[in-house]
Amino acid sequence: MSSPLADRLRPQTLEEVVGQRHLLAPGKVLRRIVEGGEIPNLIFYGPSGVGKTTVARIIAQRAGKRLHKLNGTTASTADIKSVVEELDTFAGREGVILYLDEIQYLNKKQQQSLLEFIENGSITLIASTTENPYFYIYNAILSRCTVFEFRPVEPQEVQRAVDRGFALAREVYNTPLKVEEGVSEYIARSCGGDVRKALNAVEMLTLAAITSQEDPTATLEQAREVSQRSSNRYDRDGDVHYNILSAFQKSIRGSDENAALHYLARLLEAGDLLSPCRRLLVTASEDIGLAYPMAAVIVKNCVDSALQLGLPEARIPLAQAVILLCTAPKSNSGIVAIDAALEDVRRGNYGDVPDHLKDGHYSGAQKMGHAIGYRYPHSFGGYVEQQYLPDPIRDHVYYHFGQNKTEQAAAAYRAKIKEKKDGTTQ
Repeated sequence: MSSPLADRLRPQTLEEVVGQRHLLAPGKVLRRIVEGGEIPNLIFYGPSGVGKTTVARIIAQRAGKRLHKLNGTTASTADIKSVVEELDTFAGREGVILYLDEIQYLNKKQQQSLLEFIENGSITLIASTTENPYFYIYNAILSRCTVFEFRPVEPQEVQRAVDRGFALAREVYNTPLKVEEGVSEYIARSCGGDVRKALNAVEMLTLAAITSQEDPTATLEQAREVSQRSSNRYDRDGDVHYNILSAFQKSIRGSDENAALHYLARLLEAGDLLSPCRRLLVTASEDIGLAYPMAAVIVKNCVDSALQLGLPEARIPLAQAVILLCTAPKSNSGIVAIDAALEDVRRGNYGDVPDHLKDGHYSGAQKMGHAIGYRYPHSFGGYVEQQYLPDPIRDHVYYHFGQNKTEQAAAAYRAKIKEKKDGTTQ
């Protein structure tokens, strides 16, 4: 069985690698490491199809060491031991490079079995992972490795690989394949930065053309069929999910409704309705808050409507909620206040409830001095000066009025009622 087109086109030098200029351009740290020949322990982190395995192979070739490749999804402790055992053989006299793909799937014991040999330099580890290594790889391994983040490849870079792919496909399948204008650009844009996915699309288009047409042509219509929905890189349990949600809320906080709608669209296109609903609910209180308190009520209604409607209609009330929050005045005084109060509590910085605030609705309460001296604010026109915080923190201030119109009105009201003279205990 012939290998896939993506494997046949795998770059053999750093110059042939598309994308990752932030790592591989002349003068960049990883490029200098590779060219220097002294390879430290490395972890490559990033999505699929962006060159992690390719770069690892190039590094191994240049280093001149024996290369072992294991995949974390299938590797066992015995597989790791067999690599270690080779160190005592003629083949391993110069040390070995272990390329461990999807390292996040190895358990702690398996990862720790490598530590001794990584530390003494007899094994050079190059690991790759699609998951955030700081969440999924144990600290003992992380502390001995340098992490490099690979990013989705830019469309213009992917197009270089797509054009090469069509050229190779003509040779492999011995066909005068024609490519309609715009096909390469469309594949490059729709693959979500995944070069392997783009080349698979090239191969599928080629096979479809040569098996069904006398004059084989890769058409734009066919490109749309093989590339549908592929550009929306998304994983509900991975980094992409949380990065999009983070960008979604930060765009609302930054009053950019266009960016917020974009991230909402990406979430909804992936079929994720619940995540944006939850994020909108918290944003209404965290970022708009007391500057426009009714925002929380309106957003709750929009979210309820969205959940009852389901997709695709849910997009309408959710878009309404997003635009409302983006264009509303902003205040984070609520979250800042509660977080400051929580910080005191977590530090143990509190004391006993003042006696006059304690429960007095039981027999014997007054004998214990509870509720004596409490001033009922309504008896004083709604406000009366008295101590509410425990003695050790009686002067602590958690909430500061925001500069927006609503909170400034509340601040003015507070100042007005505090001007009134305190009454006497009733």
